[in-house]
Amino acid sequence: MMLFGRIKISFLRTTVAVLLLTTLLFACKDDKVAYLTFKTPESGARIATGTSFTASLEFNGIPDSVVYFVDSTRVGAKADTSGFTINTAGYPLGNHVLLAKVYSQGKFEDVTSNIIILAAKAPKEYSFNLINTYPHDKEAYTQGLEFHNGYLYESTGQEGRSSLRKVELTTGKVLQRANLENATEFGEGITIVGNKIVYLTWKSGVGHVYDKATFKKTGDFTYPGREGWGLAFDGQRLLNTDGSESIYFMNKDTYQTTGSVEVYDNNGAVDSLNEIEFINGKVYANVYLSDGFYANKILIINPATGAVEATINLTGLNPEK
Repeated sequence: MMLFGRIKISFLRTTVAVLLLTTLLFACKDDKVAYLTFKTPESGARIATGTSFTASLEFNGIPDSVVYFVDSTRVGAKADTSGFTINTAGYPLGNHVLLAKVYSQGKFEDVTSNIIILAAKAPKEYSFNLINTYPHDKEAYTQGLEFHNGYLYESTGQEGRSSLRKVELTTGKVLQRANLENATEFGEGITIVGNKIVYLTWKSGVGHVYDKATFKKTGDFTYPGREGWGLAFDGQRLLNTDGSESIYFMNKDTYQTTGSVEVYDNNGAVDSLNEIEFINGKVYANVYLSDGFYANKILIINPATGAVEATINLTGLNPEK
């Protein structure tokens, strides 16, 4: 009987210990923030710039506080489970990361989602009037083109055939020409900055600088990690495309990339941006080989926001096509 009693007491002690351990484990789990997810907005939700949306979470329990961030910048906090309103005004167009940092009983959990901010309205559409036509070298695979002081400055592409040219507008006569020294480079966009001409190449990641008067090459620079497509100058900085939806900003003297903006309309990103020009504060661009909405159109883009504000429909400009 005494032995049975000791076994019984030992069993009871073990049972109590297990119950206590189980209680502690569940207590620890209760101390942690329960699994959370964003209820609104849905991941990838498209929201027009300037409008507001409500960020709300699916909770399992009551938090002590919730701190909300957009792209790592704190935008506000709540001390309950109600949603938090965020206005999109002032945010660049494109993708943005939402973060909710939920605190409970000394612990926290990060919950993430994302939104895509779009242009507020569809772009206006303009037509054109054909004023004049001029002769041009049909063998020139034109990549960059600027009209400056009465002359056309043109860059052409193709490996082994890429060149920089000064062209007489009315006759199409090539007055000056400099071929790319490296025959493996494919010439792309150009722009004039003071007394120099900046010339991009496609996949080489190398740009060249020429003296505008003599066409002698005076320097080189690199733009690693992207292709060279269109190039323009806004009076302060260079603007460059790489065939994506981005326009990059570059220092006009060091050629270092200083920033970028993503181009969006009211439906989404507009990629394959090609040649660009800067006119009266706006970027004019074409979309490479587009057969969709932007076929035969020039886009007019706000460089501060990336919004496509208008288009010029050039359908019918060349009746032979």
